Amino acid sequence: MNAAQLMIQCLEEEKVKYIFGVPGEENEDFLFALENSDIIFIPTRHEQGAAFMADVWGRLTGKAGVCLATLGPGATNLITAIADAYLDRAPLVAITGQGSTNRLHRESHQIIDVTKMLNPITKWNAHIQDVEVIPEIVRKAFKVAEAEKPGATHIEFPENIASRQLNESIPVLKNYSVRRPAPDSQAISLAIQLLKQSKKPLIIAGNGVIRTEASEALTEFSTQFQIPVSCTFMGKGAISDRHPLSLGSIGLGFKDYVIEATEAADLIICIGFDIVEHDPAIWNPQGKKRIIHIDLESAEVDLHYNPEIEVLGDLTTTLQEITNGMQGITAYLDFTLSTRSLISESIQSFTLDDDSTEFNAPGVINAIRDILPDNGLLISDVGSHKMWIARNFKTYIPNGCIISNGLATMGIALPGGIAANLVDSHRPVVCLMGDGGAMMNIQELETAKRLGISCTFIILNDNNYGLITWKQEMSEDKSFGTKLGNPNFVQLAESFGIDGYKPKNIADFKNILANSISGNKLSVIEVPISTEVNETLTDSLSQYFDSKKSK
Repeated sequence: MNAAQLMIQCLEEEKVKYIFGVPGEENEDFLFALENSDIIFIPTRHEQGAAFMADVWGRLTGKAGVCLATLGPGATNLITAIADAYLDRAPLVAITGQGSTNRLHRESHQIIDVTKMLNPITKWNAHIQDVEVIPEIVRKAFKVAEAEKPGATHIEFPENIASRQLNESIPVLKNYSVRRPAPDSQAISLAIQLLKQSKKPLIIAGNGVIRTEASEALTEFSTQFQIPVSCTFMGKGAISDRHPLSLGSIGLGFKDYVIEATEAADLIICIGFDIVEHDPAIWNPQGKKRIIHIDLESAEVDLHYNPEIEVLGDLTTTLQEITNGMQGITAYLDFTLSTRSLISESIQSFTLDDDSTEFNAPGVINAIRDILPDNGLLISDVGSHKMWIARNFKTYIPNGCIISNGLATMGIALPGGIAANLVDSHRPVVCLMGDGGAMMNIQELETAKRLGISCTFIILNDNNYGLITWKQEMSEDKSFGTKLGNPNFVQLAESFGIDGYKPKNIADFKNILANSISGNKLSVIEVPISTEVNETLTDSLSQYFDSKKSK
C-alpha cells in the first residue's frame, strides 16, 4: 500500500461519496488509488466548477464536499469557490497535488506556496510532510470543515509523498460525531428578561438556523409568542413564507418595506445570523437597536451589531429553553400587518400575464414559483436576478432556495445544480442565472450531460452585467463597462446534446419548465429580459420612504 491508498481509506471512513476535480500529473497516484474505491471521481471542465460542486454539496448535506486539483494553476483555479465556501459557511475539503518536496525550497516549474495562498480563505489547511500523519490530517480537515461555523479546509499532497510505500500498517481514524453544547442558563435568563421588557420584538433568521436544523424550533417559538420573522438571503426557508408571521427576506442594499418593520421593532432577536450574510447597518443605522444574539459562536464586533445579550449553544435547545422560561407570557401584538401586506402586494404586482411576450426577472421568478413544487430547489447565481429571487421568491422549506451571499460569487449556479441533483436525483432543481454568471462556468454543461443530470438551467439574458448597471445608475444615473455580447444559448445547449428553448411568452415558459421538471430532463431555457423593472422598484421604494419622512 502507498500513501495515496491510505488517504483514500481515510476518505472512505469520512463517508465521501464524490470527489469533483481535474486530473493532473501531481495527483496521479491519488487518482489511481481512487480507481478501486467506492468513491466516485467526477472529472469537471474547470477546477472552479469542481469546487462549486463541492461547495453546494456541503451546503445541502452538511457533510464536506470534496474537490481535487493539481499544483500551480490547478490550485489557483480553486480559489474563488473555496473562498465562497469559506464565507458562505459551507463545509468543503480541497485536496491539491504538489511537486516533490525536494524542489519546494527553490523556484521550480509550477511551484507556488499553495498552503500560504489558501490560508486566508480556509478554516485550516495543511501540507502533508510524512505518511504517518495522513489519518490525522484527513480527520482534522473534515472535523474542522464541518464544525460550526462550517467552511473550507485544504490538504496539500506532494507527489513523492503520495507514491511512498508504507513500511507498516497505519490505522485510519474513526469519525465520531460531536454534540453541540447547551446554552448557558444565566444567558437564557437574561434573554428572557429582555424579551419580557419588549413590546415589539422581531426575529432575523440567518443560515445558521438551516445549517443546524433549527427551523422547526424557530417556527414554534415565533408562533407561540407571535413574533414576526425576516430571513436573510441565505436563511430563506428557515420559516415558511406561507407562515402568517413571515416577512420574507431582508438583505437588499437599499431600504425595502421590511426595513419599516425593523425600524418599528424595539428588540431584534438574531438567530443563526452572520453579518457576512447581511450588513446590519441597513437595519440598524444608528447602532442603537437592542439585540439578542443566538448562535453557536459569539458575535463579530461591529458598530451596528453590538448585542446586549449573547446566548451561545445549540439553537434548537436555546429556543426551547427560552420558550419554557416564558410560559404564561401573553403573545405579543403583531405590529407588522401593514408591512407584510405591502410586501405581498409588491411581489404580486410583478406577475406577468400568460400572454406577455416581454419578460423581466421578477415576472419569470413568479412564474417559476407557480410551477416549481414546494419541495423543489431554486439555485440562484449572482446578479440583479439574485436580488429579485431573494426578495420575491417565496420559499417554503429549509434549503428550498440556495443563494451565495457571503462571498456572493458569480458562476455558482450551474455547477451547483449538478451537485444538487447528485444529492437527490428525485428532487426538482432549477438554476436561475444571468448571462454574465452563466458564461463563467458554461463549460460544465458537458459535465451535466455526461453525468445524466436532471436539472433546468434558466439563463436571463440582458447582454449586460445587470446588477452593476443597476447600482451604477442608482449612484451616477449612468452605467459604464457593463455591456456584453452572448452566444445563441439555445444552439449552444443543443451542441452539447441538451434540449434548448427560447419561450415566446410566459405561458410558453411555464409549459417548457413544467415539462422539463415532470420529465426529469436536462434543459436550458434562454429568456431575453428587459431591466426597466429594476429602476421601477428602487424608484417606488424611494418615493414610499420619502413620503413617510414628510409625514
